[in-house]
Amino acid sequence: MSEGKMVAKRLGVPETDKDRRIETNGAMQKRAFQYARMSRWGRIVFLGGAIFAAASLATEAQTANPAKLFTDGQIALQRGDLDAAEKDFKAVLAADTKAGPAYTNLGVIAMRRKHWDEAVQLLKKAEKLQPGEPGIRLNLGLVEFKRGNYPDAIAPLESVLKERPDSVQARYLLGLSYSFVERHADAVKTLEPLWPQMSNEFVYLYVLGVSSFYAKNEEMDQKALSRLVEVGGDTPQFHLLMAKALLTRSDDQKALEELKKAEAGDSKLPFLHFNFGLAYLHLEDQKTAEEEFRKDIAAAPDLPFSHEQLGSLYLKEGREAEALKEFRAALAIDPRLPDSRLEMARMLHREGKEKEALAELDIAKKYGPGNYRVRLLRGQVLLKLGRKEEGQAELAEAKKGFDKVLDKDKERVDEKRVPNPEIGREN
Repeated sequence: MSEGKMVAKRLGVPETDKDRRIETNGAMQKRAFQYARMSRWGRIVFLGGAIFAAASLATEAQTANPAKLFTDGQIALQRGDLDAAEKDFKAVLAADTKAGPAYTNLGVIAMRRKHWDEAVQLLKKAEKLQPGEPGIRLNLGLVEFKRGNYPDAIAPLESVLKERPDSVQARYLLGLSYSFVERHADAVKTLEPLWPQMSNEFVYLYVLGVSSFYAKNEEMDQKALSRLVEVGGDTPQFHLLMAKALLTRSDDQKALEELKKAEAGDSKLPFLHFNFGLAYLHLEDQKTAEEEFRKDIAAAPDLPFSHEQLGSLYLKEGREAEALKEFRAALAIDPRLPDSRLEMARMLHREGKEKEALAELDIAKKYGPGNYRVRLLRGQVLLKLGRKEEGQAELAEAKKGFDKVLDKDKERVDEKRVPNPEIGREN
């Protein structure tokens, strides 16, 4: 099991869409076989919330019957046989290119495989064929959330929650996304109604507490933190999240103590050394922080986050060549990382290499068009290149993003944040 999967299981975060059911509604189920010609394919029946087609006449049960292929694909998907399910759904599309539910299920298969770009492409095809379908938009939001593109997860999740305010999954993912882009007041407002269902969940309590702290909601901050202590017990996972909560509050020495307790309980806990590194950075012990990040890289060489932290550390120390090497190492693992690409672009911008900086920012914008830090620097670079109209448009988009962040957070945008790569994101 990969480091990312392991921590998802340990911290109670949905590992894949099969662990937390992708929500659909009655309308989606009713339309699932609208592409079927009912006179030929037979009637539709629903079993356990899944959609199945049954032939009304024995003569209709042909091998190439799209309804039967769809049924077989659903059954294969439910039992986790992705190859068989993919084959069946592609056969459905070969018979009818407008089979929206087949595209949706192919999108889910791509999500299970963590082929995020392919998943988005397939789900958008499904959305064109089934406009207004909240289940598809929920999946689109989930894809962006799982690949750590929180700014672009927000719009589809907001639209689902507007139509279905009782959707626990949409509300939870949206609240976490708001928190991770520093829209803390929105995060608290979105997450608080989930208290009855989720007040035993470590991650929920941690994120609600952190956002309440930044939103200056002292009552909810204390309520969430107290509940986290109450349900956490003496588990390594609890001590890890408590350490992160304390780092957020700049109680760095106590955070270090909590991390040592987590280590005593499980010395191989995913992201343990990563968070030790963050704690030592906060304590201004750069040498030990560097050692901890190196330990994290050795333990999880397929994860980019400690490379990114080392890049930032070296950059602050004026070791630009080493910083560039670490940012490139991070991007070699995950080319979507906004902070690594943004820092590289900043370095190039400072050197007057505007075209090279713009090339990096174009990639960053492609992967995360909702990232207002990227839009801000891109606007500045475009102005330097004499592309005034484009530059001003980018700066206007950046301002919209900054205006959604609390005043307190505007002041700390470029300060050291406490990143949360162990929550939600899957590589």
